[in-house]
Formats: sequence, C-alpha cells, structure tokens
Amino acid sequence: MPRKAGVGNSGAKTGGRKRSGASGRKRARDTGSSDEDDLDGSLGMDGGFSAYNSKKGPGSAQATVIITEPEHSKEKIKHEGAKCKGQLLIFGATNWDLIGRKEVPKHQAAYRNLGQNLWGPHRYGCLAGILVRTVVSGPVAAHSLLITTEGKLWSWGRNEKGQLGHGDTQRVDAPKLIQSLSAEVMVSAACGRNHTLALTESGTVYAFGENRLGQLGIGNQTNSVASPTQILYNGQPISKVACGAEFSMLVDCKGNLYSFGCPEYGQLGHNTDGKFIARTNRVEYDCEQIPRRVPIFIEKTRDGQVQPVPNVVVRDVVCGTNHTLVLDSQKRVFSWGFGGYGRLGHAEQKDELVPRLVKLFDFPGRGAVQIYAGSTCSFAVGEMGPLFFWGATLTSRESTMYPKTVQDLCGWKVRSLACGKSSVIVAADESTISWGPSPTCGELGYGEGKAKSSTTAQEVKTLDGIYVEQVAMGFQHSLVIARDETEQDGEKLKKLPEYNPRVV
Repeated sequence: MPRKAGVGNSGAKTGGRKRSGASGRKRARDTGSSDEDDLDGSLGMDGGFSAYNSKKGPGSAQATVIITEPEHSKEKIKHEGAKCKGQLLIFGATNWDLIGRKEVPKHQAAYRNLGQNLWGPHRYGCLAGILVRTVVSGPVAAHSLLITTEGKLWSWGRNEKGQLGHGDTQRVDAPKLIQSLSAEVMVSAACGRNHTLALTESGTVYAFGENRLGQLGIGNQTNSVASPTQILYNGQPISKVACGAEFSMLVDCKGNLYSFGCPEYGQLGHNTDGKFIARTNRVEYDCEQIPRRVPIFIEKTRDGQVQPVPNVVVRDVVCGTNHTLVLDSQKRVFSWGFGGYGRLGHAEQKDELVPRLVKLFDFPGRGAVQIYAGSTCSFAVGEMGPLFFWGATLTSRESTMYPKTVQDLCGWKVRSLACGKSSVIVAADESTISWGPSPTCGELGYGEGKAKSSTTAQEVKTLDGIYVEQVAMGFQHSLVIARDETEQDGEKLKKLPEYNPRVV
C-alpha cells in the first residue's frame, strides 16, 4: 500500500490513520481571491495540477475567509426526515471502551467488565414505545446516534472527546436524549472517529467531539468540544453531512460541497495534503478549521490528461476513514483521498487530491443512485439495480481495484447498506443480509452458536419475519430500524431479547 514520503506506516490497519500532531495554527487565506481562482487555469500542459500559490501556505498573514451570504439571498428550506418508522435493534460489541482496542484505558477501568457481545438482534429496554426514523454510526466510530420520529437526537457509546454531545466525557451505555438540542428538529447526523455532526430541518449544522484537527468546523483546533456548537458557516442551508475519521463534509441546498478538518491524504479535495515540516523534521498538517468549498471536479483520460468536469451539482456525500465519494445530479460518482486498497475505484493505488470521476458510472444507463463508504472500501447502487463494490475490507488480502458487481446480490433491490471495520450489512427486498471475515463480535447478527463469520453474503435468519427499514454499522456493532412485516402488534419484535446494559 503506497504511502506518502515522510508519513509513517503506523496507521496502515486503519486505512492510514495519522500519528503526528497538528500545528494548531489557523489556515491563512487571501480574501482577494476565491477558491475557484486557486484552481482556475491550473490545468497544466502536462495534464497535472500546479501547487497552490505560496501565499496560501502556513504562516501567511492573510485573513481567513468565512462563508457568509446576505440573508435575502438565502433559500428558506424545511428538510423532511427519513420516512422510516420502527424500533431500534442492536447486535455486536457493546463494551464501547474496548472496541478497536486491546485493553480498556486505565482511566476507564471501572468499565472494563461492562458491555458484552450480542450475537443476535436485541431491543433496548430504555427505548420501549419510542419510534425511530434514522440511526447513524460510522466505520471507525464506537458511538452511535438515533433520531426519533419527533426529530429528537439521542446518542450513546464512547465519549472521551465529548462526541455524544451531553456536555461531559462520561461514557453512555444506552441511548440518551441530547438535552441541549431538544428544542431543534433534527433530520440527519454523521459520526467520525471521535466527532459528530448533526443537521436540523432548517439546514443548520451542530458539531461536537474531538476538534484537534479542526474537524468540527468552528474556527479553531481544540482537544474537544463536549456540547453541540454551531459550525462557522453562514451560507446557503446545508442539506447533507458526512464524517471521515478526522475530517468532515457538507453539501448545501444548491449542490455545493464544503470540507474541513485534516487534509492528510487530500481527502478534503483542495489539491493538497496539507503536509509541512514544522520543526526537527516533524510532519504536521495545515488543517481547515472552517468549511471551505471544493471548487473543481476532474476526469483523467487514458493517456493521463486531466480535464475539469463542468456542471457538478452534488446530491450526496459519504466518507470512509480517509477517502470521500460524492454522487451528483447526473448520477456520476467522484472519489478522492487515500488510494490504498483501490477504494477510489480508479484502478490504481494512488492518492487523489481533488474529486476524480469514476469512469464506470459515466455512461448512459450506467449511472449510480446510491453511494456508501466503508473504512477501506466503497459501494454504489447502479440505476439499473446492481450493487457495485471496490476496495477491500481491512482483514482481506485481496483488493478490487475497479467497481465490480456483487454477484451474491444480483437481482436484489438494495434500500440500505452499512459497512463497519470489515463487515457489511444490507437491507434488500424483504431480507437482511450480512457478511464479514473472522473475527467478528456479533455484528453479523447470526445468533449465538451460529456461524460467527461469513465471507459470502448470508441472510440474517434471526430477523426472519421482521422488515428492516434502515441499517447502520459502527466499528464492531450493527444497528437496524425494524418493524414486523405484518405490522400487527409487533409480535415478532416482542419475541426478541431485551438488552439493558449495566451502569457504573
């Protein structure tokens, strides 16, 4: 897996997680030129992009540009939440402080024996009678969120950086209402490794959790922010949010894309990895502390020539650990960021610093209608129905360098998909399907005593008779919104075991 010079290999198992510190300085920006000016005309004769003007670099004295639009030019919108309505089920690992670690940290010793592996679907006792319309986690997250049908945001899981939004850093073992956002109507959210974004019906975004690399977009770099804080943005209302491990993405109602946080592999799309030598040969990163628009999208010809792609109106955005995918209004897919394992779909393991067109989806009848990202892989649902996969799971030794159909799901209509550390869960037709290599912690949902892993897609028999509306996956746990297929009194759901975690 190729790495950039000067960056160590210590993060290979998490798709290139960084170990170096952040500079903590605010990105300097020339107010006399726009982001478009930075890249406009920078397509050289050699088919590559020129570097940013040196006046943009660290230590420059120019002021930071803050996105602001006059009130009269802003659209007035009211987002509707997901149409789902059902009960929340969980399976997989629930010892939040142990997920992704060999040992529980000493300061969390009281939690060492709390949590267990749930090998089949369980209901949370604290959510009895509460209907859920959205559930959220992430492939590198050990925390989760849900939004009720009334638009209230709940969170639970690991919390040492305040990523649960409760104003403290105490771990929460079962879903708990975020009181400071109880007056808002929430429509969607996103989870990074240790940070969270939440979107209201009016298009406002709140952020909380770790901010060491500027991933909250609030104009500074601090260790953590434990209470929901509005991002530093005053442009058109936001319609989509997404989080990578230590970076974030926004899409406004006009289809413009914004990014902020750590630029290490070019995942912010600004034609730079933000790397510089600070002192004593220490590598640091010039992080984006506020939302910055991604101004250009490109395609590469077979002979290596780079051409801008016009008229890109972004409709959806998803993030892996250190890569990003977008879907535009013409059903085209673009990818960029860390290129290891072929997760970008460009048939080469090369980092991309600006959004690059995935060629497969740029033909009539071959467009995409849904996109998903795992930690080191990507998925797309084609407009004719097939599910495409590229990249690799973390435990796989083989990489799929270019989008290929998932043969086990040919003919299935996929409505929701989620990917964790190395496992995948899919809601399709009347079934729920999952697969993932060993070891697993129960996130495949096959049940106690059943096969605990599978490298081929299998139906989750423990959910027979239960219709899954939506799926989400964290690092080692799965979440589903479910209802009885018959919609009669929820008898099937009532038969599932109830999970009531112990508390300290």
